[in-house]
Order: sequence, then structure tokens, then C-alpha cells
Amino acid sequence: MPESLSVRLRSVVQQLTDAEVPDPVVDAELLIGHVLGLSRGEVQAALIRGEDIDDADAERLTTLAARRAAREPLQHLTGTAAFRQLELAVGPGVFVPRPETETVVQIAIDALQESASPAPIAIDLGTGSGAIALAMATEVPQSRVFAVERSPEAHAWAARNTADAGNLTLVLGDLATAFDELRGTASVVISNPPYVPDDAIPRDPEVRLHDPAQALYGGPDGLDVVRVISRRAQELLHPGGLLVLEHGELQGASIRALLEADGWRSTATHEDLTRRDRATTALSR
Repeated sequence: MPESLSVRLRSVVQQLTDAEVPDPVVDAELLIGHVLGLSRGEVQAALIRGEDIDDADAERLTTLAARRAAREPLQHLTGTAAFRQLELAVGPGVFVPRPETETVVQIAIDALQESASPAPIAIDLGTGSGAIALAMATEVPQSRVFAVERSPEAHAWAARNTADAGNLTLVLGDLATAFDELRGTASVVISNPPYVPDDAIPRDPEVRLHDPAQALYGGPDGLDVVRVISRRAQELLHPGGLLVLEHGELQGASIRALLEADGWRSTATHEDLTRRDRATTALSR
């Protein structure tokens, strides 16, 4: 027998609230939308109209709500993650792109748009789902974007997401050695590397239990991969090219010092929309 959609929504919201899920109303509406094939706005309109949910959909929603209450990432349940203007396919084995990275990639997009080259080259080291690379490729269509990912599982998701981008080249490989043929040609090198110190276990179960460890942990101080990227980016960028690194909110000073010791110039740290330090940039010599 059909059940009131609003009654079922309240039940799911309470279940997620009891499980201490952040934003339980948003997640409940998105889960309902996923089950019914509706956008969140369409779900809200259906609630206003007093619509029902049938037994089969209610059963499917019950299963998904229980998994979300167990702190499985919402994006794993829906199979998608929003990133800027993109909808990316994600799931187990790949880091789920975060909203704060949207402000980081904007720095790279601005640099590409301002480049004097008619076809500037951008390189994404450790692309994960392909979010950063695809954002640059789609928002700066005259650019040529190259992305590398070492994890076969994450690479498979990136390949799915970037398959239709004609100006994007994706490879499976090591960021320390990829794209040797591009030495000295890139206008931008960008990375969201693993930067969590090995002993700093994330609080959120969604991150701690479901994001791949190699996308999170970056050695004792969290900067092991940043050190590799600093050396590699100097080889890939042309003089005056821009390096963009995402990092934790307390790592800006350490990364600036590291980059300056490696010979980079004009290092600067940038805040995200929550006013937390989120990215550091530098120019190649």
C-alpha cells in the first residue's frame, strides 16, 4: 500500500539524525530523489503536492537509508558526485571529490584562461575521479589537459568520467615519471595529493572507512607526495608556469617553505570559501 512521501522523509531524516549524519535532511531528500529518479527540487515539489511512495520504492529507500546511517558515503549510494558543473561517477576505490576543491581548481582555470598560449597545457598529478582535470578541460576548451592516476581502481572511474573529453589525455602511471614528453611545456600543474599525516586518522567515518588510504595519507608530516610533486612540476612547467597544490588548513606555511627551498618563487597560500587555508601556489623559474 502506498505510503505518504512526507511521512517516509521524516522517518529517514530521524534515522540519519540519530546516526549523527551531517545534513540529514539534504541526504534524505537526495536519497529519495535517487530512488524516484528526481532532482532534489522535484522531490521538494512532490512533498508539497502530498505525493506517495509505492512499496517497492519504499523498500529500496529503506535499504539505502540504513547504509547511509551506517555512514557509507552518500555518493557511493547514488553513484554520483557533483563537482562545479559536472556530475561525476564515483564509488568504492576512488576519492570522492569535495566542494573545497572547486575553489582550488578555479585558480588553475583562471591561469589557463589568462595564458598567452592559444592551447595552454595543464597537468593534473594524481587525478582520482578526474574531477580537476575534467573541470579544466570543459571550462577551458582551448586547453590541452593531461592527467595521471596510479591506482587502477581510481583510474577506472576517471576513465569513465573523462571518456568524452576530446582535449583530455588520461594515463595510468606514476606521477613522478608521467608525461616526460611534456617537459618544459605546461602552463599549469595542479594536484590534490594525499596530505593527511599518517597518524592523523580522520574523524568522519565516511572518510576513514571508505576513501582509499593512498588518496589520504602522505607520510609522517603529510608532505611526502608534495615533495615529489615539487620536483616533478619544475620539470614539466615552462618558466613562469603555475603550480597549484591543495592541502590541509594548517599546512600552508610548511608547503611554502618546502617550495621556496626547492627554488620556486612567488609562493602564496589561498583560502577556501570557509576562510580556511586550502591551496598554495608558486611560479617556476
